[in-house]
Amino acid sequence: MRTHAQPSNTQSNSSIQSKSVAALTLGAIGVVYGDIGTSPLYTVKEIFSESTGIALTQANIIGAISAIFWALMLVVTLKYVVLVLRADNRGEGGVMALLALAISTAAAAPLRKKILLALGVFGAALFYGDSILTPAISVLSAVEGLGLIAPSLTTYIMPISIAILIALFMFQKFGTDMVGKFFGPIIIVWFATLGAVGVSHIVKNPEILQALNPFFALNFLADRGAGVFLAVGAVVLAVTGAEALYADMGHFGKPAIRIAWAGLVLPGLALNYLGQGALLLSNPAAVSNPFYLSFPVELLIPAVILATLATIIASQAVISGAYSITQQAIQLGFLPRMRITHTSASESGQIYIPAINWLLLISVVITTIAFQNSSAIAAAYGIAVTGTMLITTILTFFVLRHSWKYPLWLALGATSAFILLDVMLLASCSVKFFKGGWLPIALGIGLVIIMWTWKQGREILLQQIHEGDPKLEAFVASINNNDQLNHENKSRIARTAVFLCATQDTVPQALMHNLKHNQVLHQTNLILTVTFADVPIVEKLQRMTFKEIGAGFWQVKLSYGFMERPDIPKALADSKINSVPIDPFTTSYFISRETIISGLNNHQSGKMAKWRDNLFAVMSRNAGSVVTYFNIPSNSVIELGTQVHI
Repeated sequence: MRTHAQPSNTQSNSSIQSKSVAALTLGAIGVVYGDIGTSPLYTVKEIFSESTGIALTQANIIGAISAIFWALMLVVTLKYVVLVLRADNRGEGGVMALLALAISTAAAAPLRKKILLALGVFGAALFYGDSILTPAISVLSAVEGLGLIAPSLTTYIMPISIAILIALFMFQKFGTDMVGKFFGPIIIVWFATLGAVGVSHIVKNPEILQALNPFFALNFLADRGAGVFLAVGAVVLAVTGAEALYADMGHFGKPAIRIAWAGLVLPGLALNYLGQGALLLSNPAAVSNPFYLSFPVELLIPAVILATLATIIASQAVISGAYSITQQAIQLGFLPRMRITHTSASESGQIYIPAINWLLLISVVITTIAFQNSSAIAAAYGIAVTGTMLITTILTFFVLRHSWKYPLWLALGATSAFILLDVMLLASCSVKFFKGGWLPIALGIGLVIIMWTWKQGREILLQQIHEGDPKLEAFVASINNNDQLNHENKSRIARTAVFLCATQDTVPQALMHNLKHNQVLHQTNLILTVTFADVPIVEKLQRMTFKEIGAGFWQVKLSYGFMERPDIPKALADSKINSVPIDPFTTSYFISRETIISGLNNHQSGKMAKWRDNLFAVMSRNAGSVVTYFNIPSNSVIELGTQVHI
């Protein structure tokens, strides 16, 4: 088998190399840190809310701010910036990229592979929960500032929030690049404002600087007793959005993300939290909304406007992340095909998926209306975030131990402390399970069922389709011997046929149907299989492999990474397969389209429950067109249908 080099799509890594670190750092500030950058809007308020029962004393204020500061240092700086950013899959990050890297060495350990798949899929499902809750809590918390400007405006908070959310999702089809260019500089102003307002209060009450001592955080948590979980569950809101550092690594690169965090984001956040603490020390009544009340009255309206713009950007980051994780899940076989629109000619990661966009919009609006305010959403928010963090850390351990072959003591040493910390954070957030925390868990379980049903259903389907198919090499041998073709008076036409098939070893269903009904066989026949590797980008030299098996038949395999856009006509047109004419005007693509019928054939009984059979049939019928997905011109496609019972 020979390998032919193919030019790949514009890749994120080459984009990173061609841009200056300064430009990438600016982009990272606008996209990566929008989510965590809006946490000061609600974190301190939630720590001292009635639900936690934490008294507003001097010791508790200093201790709470100290807990926030050290959460930023341990979870974001040490865990993500220092450790997790190292566990990249050829430059790409995110839970699905990490999953692909972790299972790449688990072929000989099926039990470990199943456990890792279950963890990764559930982590992806929780990320969808984050993508729903982040826009809801961020926009609501920003618009709630209207109530401080004038109490009469309180009734407008909900309709304005929903209007902003609808406009945000309506805008997605134009691409994230336009959002980034317009709003990117605003995030810099946002972090600069956070720091400046914080400093203005620290100067008035420098006693708050004691919070930099970690012993105040430890004493604060120790004094909580049984209520420590409620306190930690509120503190964790300060690190929501940390997962975006890893998820967006492929777009901006490690240096830009690290420089942005150390140079602007961490100082801005730390100073603002210290400033809110200083404000509470001098004015405990400001606990009703310490973020907005830290601004001078004359700057309150600009602060609300700036915060609203910042929350829109924070929402944009997780929405874009939902598109990316959906694309990765489709390529890895966990979700059915969907229509994916690339909104940038130069950045392969900028995509738009209409189905996901509208499902997210509906879910976000329902969540916003159901919870009514940001404090209620905060209970559900923490579980989604900490659950994803824990799964990321566990997968990181398996990457260090099995992919990178670190000694067991070193892999455990690098991750065990973070696993214990994540378990504590998750347990703390779980205290509010019945106050809304059930939502991301229920959503996660539902999405896991959908993903697992699709993956298992496809395996059962392919097994049944190809169960009785003749072997390709035996079929070609019969043509070479003139046994079949001459006996049945089949004629060959001087054109090229491409048969898309999940396996190269058997005769495609579409080819058999073409012989049976059209009584013809093309002069050149490519049995084409497209596979998606567990790496984000497949190297050019590994894009295509092909093998001639005689009688005008070729086995061709195209490999793509889970971050790439498959384009079959382009790959074939750029190929140099010996004596194979790839003319777009004389090449036909034959596709077998299966119609799933559940419940009529029980010989596969026991592999999936009846209700899962029905769910798989519904998903299969509504899956996106393979023609669009592989960028095949519709006027060159011949679809031949077949019914399959499961």
